[in-house]
Amino acid sequence: MTQDPFILHRSLLFTVAYEMLGSATDAEDVVQEAWLRWSDADQPAVLDPRAYLVRTVTRLALNHMRTLSRRREEYVGEWLPEPLLTSAETGRDLELRQSVSMAMLIVLETLAPTERAVFILHEVFGMPHGEISQVIGKSVAAVRQIARRARQHVTARQSRQPVSPSEQQTVVERFLIALQTGQLQQLMEVLAPDVVLTADGGGLVPAAKAPVHGAAVVANLLVRPNRQVTATPVWLNGEPAGRVNIDGVTAAVSFEVKDGRIVRIYAIANPRKLTRINEPVDLSR
Repeated sequence: MTQDPFILHRSLLFTVAYEMLGSATDAEDVVQEAWLRWSDADQPAVLDPRAYLVRTVTRLALNHMRTLSRRREEYVGEWLPEPLLTSAETGRDLELRQSVSMAMLIVLETLAPTERAVFILHEVFGMPHGEISQVIGKSVAAVRQIARRARQHVTARQSRQPVSPSEQQTVVERFLIALQTGQLQQLMEVLAPDVVLTADGGGLVPAAKAPVHGAAVVANLLVRPNRQVTATPVWLNGEPAGRVNIDGVTAAVSFEVKDGRIVRIYAIANPRKLTRINEPVDLSR
């Protein structure tokens, strides 16, 4: 029996929506709405179900972004994307790992909605400019210009030296051990001098409301006497990361590593964003 195309491509559709929105919860809403559209469609007349479904999800995500922009204007403190628990297998697909990494999602947040859609569809999922023009309602020439502008924007903000999962895993595990054992000096040694910590508590749990700069400041913020700390290595968004609990507050913590040291720390402690860190999520291209 032939599998329903929607079921066959569901993980792909979720990945597209998640990269567009930076929120697993909102991505699921978009995928569910796409399912309803697919159920009402004249399915035998659809020549390319995969392309049809990706177009549908992208359009729905673009509509959804208008609501998200209003919601984020009222957000308390720093906003970070919702983290996903993934398998190490996800990290072996270099392009997928880079496209769903916390660092990339944060860069994508700086793009306009249409630029974000064009970049994701073309650069990540390989959709031709002609198909993208049908999705966003612009000419092929306009799509090419948007794609070039978006690619330049992202490239300028990306790390120039991609780090292998094994190298990142080594650095992250050193960080987590130092944090859990309260070893301030060991923690300082794994942090770059200009490290930046960004925390997202959503106003629901204690968290720095602005980025924290500098190894000494970050280390002293994290390591304090008589704290109860557990720190467990996990894979988040295709990269080695950590699940940390400090004095009863849980956070999913992602990292950017350069030259063997941590240059960026992203700590998501908003409990509403931690619903996907217990069960691995299937992502695909």
